[in-house]
Amino acid sequence: MRKTWIHYFLLALFLLSAVPAVQAETRIGFVNISLVLKKAPQADAARQKLENEFAPRDEKIVAMQKKLKQLEEELARDADIMSDEVRKKKERQIVLEKREIERTREEFNEDLNIRRNDELNRLQKLVYDTIVTLAKDKNYDLVVGDNVIYAAESVDLSEQVLERLNAQYKPNPGNAQN
Repeated sequence: MRKTWIHYFLLALFLLSAVPAVQAETRIGFVNISLVLKKAPQADAARQKLENEFAPRDEKIVAMQKKLKQLEEELARDADIMSDEVRKKKERQIVLEKREIERTREEFNEDLNIRRNDELNRLQKLVYDTIVTLAKDKNYDLVVGDNVIYAAESVDLSEQVLERLNAQYKPNPGNAQN
């Protein structure tokens, strides 16, 4: 019987000592990462930078497609009056143009994807660093990102992160990430 009372006493002592730890305020915040990545001025700058960088190559592909269409129209229009040799030459030229367009388009898409991933990685790093700085400045113990089922507005730090990103952003045509 005496051992039982000692066990109860030790249990009560343990529970009482744990109460202050339970009552300590834990600051938890949430950031909607996809919203921040979408609305950050650095994201718009990165998109614009990619558009400017790849516009000439895209225009080249469009010009190649117009040329191909012209060749196909010529062949369709004049096939009946062309000699077999001229017609076959035109058909080979069309096949070669199609291959060249396809190769150019594939290179374009590969290069664009690589550059887009580079810019996205830079932006994600900037957002991560901004969130960590905000969390430390405001004494948050835990900040969670996407894959949250519910977050009250009182713990949503997304707007504060966007405010900091806006404050950090200085438009510069030669540099999309600041």
